[in-house]
Amino acid sequence: RKAYKNVKMIFQEARSSLDPRLPLGESIRDALRVSGRMTARECRRESERLLCSGGVDKSYDKAYPSNVSGGECQRAVIARAIATNPRLIVCDEATSALDVSVQAQILELLRELGEKNGTSFLFITHDLALVSGFCTRTYVMYRGEIAEHGKTVQIINNPQNVYTRKLISSVLSVGVPS
Repeated sequence: RKAYKNVKMIFQEARSSLDPRLPLGESIRDALRVSGRMTARECRRESERLLCSGGVDKSYDKAYPSNVSGGECQRAVIARAIATNPRLIVCDEATSALDVSVQAQILELLRELGEKNGTSFLFITHDLALVSGFCTRTYVMYRGEIAEHGKTVQIINNPQNVYTRKLISSVLSVGVPS
């Protein structure tokens, strides 16, 4: 329970990580209430602010997961994860359901959170473009083992492992400025 306050998770399949009986805003308010630092009115305002910061209109506060798109569910899950300013957010293919422009907005939101609150992120992803634009260190896993690790700029621009080279070659324009 103690670690749960400082670690949050953003799952790839957002809809299945939300309670289908609760509106999106209520799911976010649940996370805020656990912190015990806000009144009910403050929780409502903050849940609406978090939805808007993720690119979802505050009217979605009352929408149920089954009534919105997968991308909108994903943004609500991200809003819930950042609600309590955790120290670590584990992102399991967290932006894979989003189109490129929304993905950029979400990554910028996460970057700002990291800078403002010192939040760290662990991205589990096959998206090397995301890795190259967001992550400072990279671990490449192959068959459950670490195949290669180091600074992202080094891994992307000078991969040493065959599997890493294959991953990078599958993306047309990945590169990290030195």
